[in-house]
Amino acid sequence: MIGALFPLAKPLLHRLDAETAHNLTLRGLSALPVLDPRADDPRLEIEVLGRRFPNPVGLAAGFDKGAEVPDALLGLGFGFVEVGGVVPKAQPGNPRPRVFRLTRDGAVINRYGLNSEGLDVVRARLAARQGRPGRIGVNIGANKDSTNRLADYVTCTRALAPLVDFVTVNVSSPNTPGLRDLQGEAFLDELLARVVDARDAVHPATAILLKIAPDITLASLDAMTATAQRRGVSGLVVSNTTIARPESLRDTALARETGGLSGRPLFAASTRLLAETYLRVGASLPLIGVGGIDSAETAWTKIRAGASLVQLYSSLVYAGPGLIPEIKRGLVAHLKADHATSLASVVGRDASSLATMAG
Repeated sequence: MIGALFPLAKPLLHRLDAETAHNLTLRGLSALPVLDPRADDPRLEIEVLGRRFPNPVGLAAGFDKGAEVPDALLGLGFGFVEVGGVVPKAQPGNPRPRVFRLTRDGAVINRYGLNSEGLDVVRARLAARQGRPGRIGVNIGANKDSTNRLADYVTCTRALAPLVDFVTVNVSSPNTPGLRDLQGEAFLDELLARVVDARDAVHPATAILLKIAPDITLASLDAMTATAQRRGVSGLVVSNTTIARPESLRDTALARETGGLSGRPLFAASTRLLAETYLRVGASLPLIGVGGIDSAETAWTKIRAGASLVQLYSSLVYAGPGLIPEIKRGLVAHLKADHATSLASVVGRDASSLATMAG
């Protein structure tokens, strides 16, 4: 029903600035009864990160920053939902306006700056939904004014790991000054060691994921994957938003806004990086593919590039929640056409060729 209403609501929402429209969407979801999702085709089920996911299509972090409506989002048909980013102390983020629709490009630029209600609020909401079905993850970061960013990640991990299926360590947001410096080998090694130790102390079954930027070099990717494997990370999320501005962008005025670019223009670069990552880690480290997924075809390409799970967000701004069942139907059609009995049998099949895909 919600998917059917989106074409009517979209013109009204898109007359508003993007952040106001987003906040209204969250309020709308919170006002509706939580629906039980329809059963998925069993061929879409996949076991990864020590858990069974009913389908591989997840919602990326950033949509439900405060864990306000995770169950409503699962009811739309997502196989899993990642809430956050969450930081220890509440912070407002950057001044508005801080999110922009590049409509002709199917893209979004945001410079939210990890605005968050803070750890205590998010922890209480996640604790209140304990016992409900559905796979939930949480994205964690560091406060902008923190004097000990490593400690911020440890604090969030200790508080939230018992309440979720996975914790994503976000060191790749372009909107918190100095955060991407934590992707450096020495910092990353200590960070992951401390986060894994914190997880082990409170809830060893929770998966720890590392989210990386699409703008890194292959040499940096070599170092990061080696560090992640050495420190026992459960998987990688590839990738975050980009600070690059492809020459193909049509909304040139808005393209000059600072912040992370997401959506369709990110697809090629993020998929190349995903494939390169798979070529380095193979089946030893599960990957979540993110960036530019707006159809069953793009989701299928991510899986062939090496993703066991995929996430989307920006495409919902343009296509609405009806995109979720559309992607799932398309994935089933691809499985049938390939005579594949499971998604797992397709993961990484074409990583070598997709690592060189044109932008």
